[in-house]
Amino acid sequence: MRFVRSILAVALLLPLSGCYYMQAFSGQMEILAKRQPIAKVIAHPATEPTLRERLEYVQAAREFASRELGLPDNGSYRSYADLQRPFVVWNVFAAHEFSIEPKRWCFPIAGCVVYRGYFNADMARAYARRLERRGYDAAVGGVVAYSTLGHLDDPVLSTMLKWDNVQLAATLFHELAHQVVYVPGDSDFNEGFATVVEEAGLERWLRSRGELHQLESWRQQRARARQFIALLLRTRERLKTLYASDLPPEEMRARKQYEFGVLKVEYEQLKREWGGYPGYDAWFARTLNNAHLVSVATYHGCVPRLRRVLDSLGGDLEKFYSEMKALKGPQGAEQRARLCRGE
Repeated sequence: MRFVRSILAVALLLPLSGCYYMQAFSGQMEILAKRQPIAKVIAHPATEPTLRERLEYVQAAREFASRELGLPDNGSYRSYADLQRPFVVWNVFAAHEFSIEPKRWCFPIAGCVVYRGYFNADMARAYARRLERRGYDAAVGGVVAYSTLGHLDDPVLSTMLKWDNVQLAATLFHELAHQVVYVPGDSDFNEGFATVVEEAGLERWLRSRGELHQLESWRQQRARARQFIALLLRTRERLKTLYASDLPPEEMRARKQYEFGVLKVEYEQLKREWGGYPGYDAWFARTLNNAHLVSVATYHGCVPRLRRVLDSLGGDLEKFYSEMKALKGPQGAEQRARLCRGE
């Protein structure tokens, strides 16, 4: 019945919302139509050994998530869908040419978020071009994981299998965390919470399997990611100061490009500290603008303070969930904002 109610809710929106909701509806229907129970895929004699091994790993991580991390024990990530494309959805991010504040879009279930998702890459790029003609900086990014926040039983997607096992388990924990606490319209808090659960869950998962080498490698990767994110957040602060100035548009535009040039130089310096690790080269291999910085702040801006909350509770995830649930709704908005501002 939950499936039927969700489909009817989306269908009712279609006449009111035009082609955007139509593509969202058809994209979601494609995913649901391609689902197969993971146990069935594993048992099928025609399943490739590599895929069988990956899905067995997913099964074990999914059971651990509910048994040891207190994450929902439901139908999510117990099925598999082969999409036969590199990304499940393409997100469009946007910010005004002289602002680091993201444009927001509002939807019936997710509330207001800082991206607009398309199941078709060409449609996403066309929408980004329209935004640019209206004076926005825009960016399009392919996404390999997609969640309906527990409204439907989301499958593990073939796009997710491009990751290694560690990142795959981390994503399962992250997406299931959204089903525990999700505040419509507060992307910063939602993503910060899920990221903290993901990190805590992954460390416990790897320890439980005795994969200490992978745990150390993951910690090194996380340390680099935090340095990279800190670099981008510093750039956002410099741009914020610039955009608050009274410089003429042409001079501000030139200073803006200078700041993005400084960012690339600072990244090269960081790479040298990493011994030449090239993991973020692709991120810099394009002309950067304000929109490229939106997702960084959204996914990571609140993480340090929320991590400290979990630490103050002795790492007890159940208590952490309870405290975060208490911040849902309008009454918790001020406290969520203080957490994310570091107050």
